[in-house]
Amino acid sequence: MNKYELAVVVSAKLEDEERAGVMEKVKELITRFGGNVTDVDEWGKRRFAYEIQKMREGFYYFVHFESDSAVPGEVEQRIRIMDNVLRYLCVRQEA
Repeated sequence: MNKYELAVVVSAKLEDEERAGVMEKVKELITRFGGNVTDVDEWGKRRFAYEIQKMREGFYYFVHFESDSAVPGEVEQRIRIMDNVLRYLCVRQEA
């Protein structure tokens, strides 16, 4: 099992419940493909260095999980088409 960190930037236009729902979907994707979510770090609303889809700020989340090497690719495929996710990046953490 490898350790990964998934950074997700969610639209700031969403209400608290909607943002929580987006993050629940992300966690469900990870567990559906056999991953184990160990920690979710919420950084809150941050200002962007440049506009993304005519928005100047977004909510940042960092999801730490353990999984096989195939899981991040599957998760990224699904996150790519989620409407309220502006940016995402999944990286493997070195031991």
